[in-house]
Amino acid sequence: MVTKAITAATVGINSRKIEVEVDVVNSLPNICIVGLPDNAVNEARERVRSAIKNSGFSFPTGRVIINLAPADLRKEGTNFDLPMAIGILKEQGIAIPDDEQTGFLGELSLDGSLRKISGVLPLVCGLKEAGIKSVFVPSDNAKEAALVQGIKVFGAEHLCDIVNHFTDMPIENTTVDIEEYFKDNSNNIDFIFDFKDVKGQQKAKLALEIAAAGGHNVLMSGSPGSGKTLMAKCMASILPPLELEEALELTKIYSISGLLPLNRPLVTTRPYRAVHHTASPNGIIGGGANPKPGEITLAHRGVLFLDEMAEFPRQVLEVLRQPLEDGEVVISRTKNSIKYPAKFMLVGAMNPCPCGYLGDKEKACTCSDFQITRYRSKLSGPLLDRIDLIINVPRLTSNELMSMKTDAEPSYKIRERVIKARKIQADRFKAEGIFTNSEMNNNQIKKYCVLDNECAAFMKTASEKYQLSGRKFNRILKLARTIADLKECSNITLEHLSTALQYRVDIIN
Repeated sequence: MVTKAITAATVGINSRKIEVEVDVVNSLPNICIVGLPDNAVNEARERVRSAIKNSGFSFPTGRVIINLAPADLRKEGTNFDLPMAIGILKEQGIAIPDDEQTGFLGELSLDGSLRKISGVLPLVCGLKEAGIKSVFVPSDNAKEAALVQGIKVFGAEHLCDIVNHFTDMPIENTTVDIEEYFKDNSNNIDFIFDFKDVKGQQKAKLALEIAAAGGHNVLMSGSPGSGKTLMAKCMASILPPLELEEALELTKIYSISGLLPLNRPLVTTRPYRAVHHTASPNGIIGGGANPKPGEITLAHRGVLFLDEMAEFPRQVLEVLRQPLEDGEVVISRTKNSIKYPAKFMLVGAMNPCPCGYLGDKEKACTCSDFQITRYRSKLSGPLLDRIDLIINVPRLTSNELMSMKTDAEPSYKIRERVIKARKIQADRFKAEGIFTNSEMNNNQIKKYCVLDNECAAFMKTASEKYQLSGRKFNRILKLARTIADLKECSNITLEHLSTALQYRVDIIN
């Protein structure tokens, strides 16, 4: 008799329902798994056999055939251990209901205990969408699974716990209060880097405030020791709190990547990812034989910081072009194609030349024109086109450093203004399916970035003078919209446009 157990397999940050079919035939003892399993799934044969025996149950003496349907979808990971064991126990006559409204997810130890697995949140979401009413998961994954509303979650420590659940010892349903995770999550964070410790650099600070308020990309260029890296690290302290929809999407990404903390099943703070210049293209955008999220996806709804940006190989920087434009990355392989979200803020820092002192007040540059041109050519025109704010960060002189004795404006005050601006954008775009000004498409720009005659004439003149491309033109409008939101103005004015243009004129071209 063929028995079934329901589980799921991840596809990107989503999942599909999988039926684990088990049949035992009279033949030499063996376990055969079909349905495109990877090595981790194939190795489940020995884990499942030992787990069943060491839990006090008998194992079939014939040939066990396990089919993972649909058979044309690649199966990977260890979450298939538990449904395989359940299917075999059902075939052995163990009193587990053979229904199609209960799912099973979990990795088995040799003694039958359940180990934590990755990707539980998207897996449970997929099961719920498929009509599953309840799901059994390892107890370490129970709180994460319970974030999905409308499905009963049972956290089990051992294979025996699941069998006993259907007899005389039911497992208690796991529930979580999502709002509890959001309560004061921003105020309880003690940021190591704060803008109050950054002396001077008012223009750069304002640029970073605008970037945080509208989700814009920013590039800082300046001599070594000017404070570029410190200010980039301070960005984490002014980012606004996540919306629930954003938090759940981020939690899916970090769950699939195996980066979700055990004691924190929901990601409630925006990510800040700092990448070294030796990173590979696959490390940035994701990939591998079984594609996994890269740094741009791990930075979704947060910040991706590239220090010494001109030191990155050009091929690594060029892979950012499409995600910066579309807010997603498609990883195409021979067997499949997977889409990951990648709506991140790019924050870059670089020196103006190889020696770092071009235009410095106190130290002369020693680079030739050829060296400077070759150094800057790492950043192509199309890539710079996708950066909203490009600013020069001059190094403070020793006299300027010594004369500034008082602390600067702290991050929490800047953050308050950023949150107000984000709230204005959330109200504006509540029917549009976006969160920030930087996400506006052409139709939304026409709708929300209306210019009066004076502003239109100014932009026409600026476009002719600076030879603005269509992309640059639209990005200036989106930037001006953010500046207006920070000042709580309903309309874009000439002042907002001139400020946006001032930040957008490429200082390194």
